[in-house]
Amino acid sequence: MEQLSIKSYAVKHKLSIFNVMKMVKSGKVKSRLIEENGKEVTYIVLDEKTEEEVKKSIVPITEKNNMSIKEELKLLREEVRVLRKEIASLKKAIQ
Repeated sequence: MEQLSIKSYAVKHKLSIFNVMKMVKSGKVKSRLIEENGKEVTYIVLDEKTEEEVKKSIVPITEKNNMSIKEELKLLREEVRVLRKEIASLKKAIQ
């Protein structure tokens, strides 16, 4: 079985180190604690079954970029409008 450090696993799957740590803590990936030079280092044990599940759960960047910038801007403006209404109603409820 191959082992990777958290950083190299994150680079391999194009994830943040924080997300990889969350996966380790939640048990989505198998890991081992090994003491090196007086420090405990977490290594992720690569397993074919787990790797397939991880690859399925990662959303590819190409799918995110299908929207044009104008469409994204329109969605964001709508979201801001809804949030402003909600803030106004909360301010009224507090007063």
